[in-house]
Amino acid sequence: MTIRTARTMYAFALAGAIAAAGCGATREATPSTAPPPSGPAQVDPSQRGVIPVGQELDVRLQSTLSSETSTVEQRFDATTAVDLMQDGRVLVPAGSIVRGVVSDVKKPGRLERTGSLTLSFDQLIVRGREYPIRGMATQVFQSGGIREEAGTIGAGAGVGGVIGGILGGVQGAVLGAVIGAGGAIAATEGKDIHLPAGSIVRIRLDTPVNVG
Repeated sequence: MTIRTARTMYAFALAGAIAAAGCGATREATPSTAPPPSGPAQVDPSQRGVIPVGQELDVRLQSTLSSETSTVEQRFDATTAVDLMQDGRVLVPAGSIVRGVVSDVKKPGRLERTGSLTLSFDQLIVRGREYPIRGMATQVFQSGGIREEAGTIGAGAGVGGVIGGILGGVQGAVLGAVIGAGGAIAATEGKDIHLPAGSIVRIRLDTPVNVG
C-alpha cells in the first residue's frame, strides 16, 4: 500500500510539473504511469488488420537523444518492445522499427530553465513494409541497459525471450521527465533532458494504421 500511495503522489506531482512545462500551450498530454507490459499488447479486434487511433506502443530508443546535443529535424529509430496482437495473431512483431524525428528542441536558459525535446513518430516498418504513422510521446521509462538486461535473456528463447529480457531491465519509473503539450519531453530537474539509448518511450497513435 505504501508503494502505491507513493506512486499516486508522484503522479499528482507529475501533473503539476506538466502544467508548468506546458505553460502557454493549449493542452497537455495526460501521463500514463502504468509500467511497460511484460507480455504482448492487445489491439481492438473490431477492424481486422487496423491499429486504431489512441493505441499506445512502447518503443525502445536505439540512440541517445538530448536537448543539449540534438537538433531539429534529427532522425532517430526505435523498436517496438512487445508483440502487438489482434485476435490471436501477431499484428506487429516485437522489434519492428518505428522511426521518428526531433521536431523541436529547447535548451535551458535564464527564463526557460528546463530543456525539452519534442519527438514526432512518422513511420512504422512491419515485416519489411513501411507504413506512415503519426504519434506522440506520452511517457518515458528508464531501462537498466543492454548489459543488465542480457542476463535475463534465456538462450534460444527467441524474440519473446529477448523482449522479456528487455522489459526485465525496465525499472517502470519515469526517466526524470514530464510530458508537456504536444508531447514535449521536459527535464524535471531544471536542466537539459537526456534520453539514453535503451529508454522506453510510450507513444500514442493519432491516426489509424492498416497493416493488413
